[in-house]
Amino acid sequence: MLLEGAPILVHTVRKFAAVDRVNEIVVAVRAEDLEWVAETLRREFPGRRVRVVEGGNSRQQSVENALRTIGEGTDLVAVHDAVRPFIDLETIGKVLDEAAESGAAIVGIVPVDTVKQVVRTSSNKARIRGTILRDKLVLAQTPQVFRRELLNRAFQSARDDGFSGTDEASLVERLDVEVTVVTGSDRNIKITRPGDMDLAHLFYREEMAKAGGF
Repeated sequence: MLLEGAPILVHTVRKFAAVDRVNEIVVAVRAEDLEWVAETLRREFPGRRVRVVEGGNSRQQSVENALRTIGEGTDLVAVHDAVRPFIDLETIGKVLDEAAESGAAIVGIVPVDTVKQVVRTSSNKARIRGTILRDKLVLAQTPQVFRRELLNRAFQSARDDGFSGTDEASLVERLDVEVTVVTGSDRNIKITRPGDMDLAHLFYREEMAKAGGF
């Protein structure tokens, strides 16, 4: 989908391309999208180390495919959702710093809604079994940053055990490694539904106004 004339992916890559500490950007996409995505990124980021690899049937497979192409000289790997174009540069820097120190860090926010634990009845009705304290919860965002060697071990362990996780932190947690949370922002939205585009246009215009774009 286009956001103000450019694919959402391009807006997202622009953020990481603006971070001096990011040496290389690898984008995993469907096989049928390889050609046009590669050409789009070549035009948008000439001279930058931005490349495209074929993804898989899941986030986990796609990230692992990209990870396999990263050389041993890379210390930290940051995994980010292509549809989160409003990550700010300050947060990227903070989560990189934290991962450099601890080995594993993600961006997350505390939920503002009350969270209920439920069970499903035979008629598929949800019945409340308790309230989970919000100060014990975090909504995981990206980037999720890890030492490359640690992330490789996490993927290998998941593959050996046939484990499928919803994010990279869930794979690393299985190694009994503590993952630190860096506070993010509710503006770092994941554009997944049509209604999210209304917010995306608003946030984009606010970013441009703040930067003096218009």
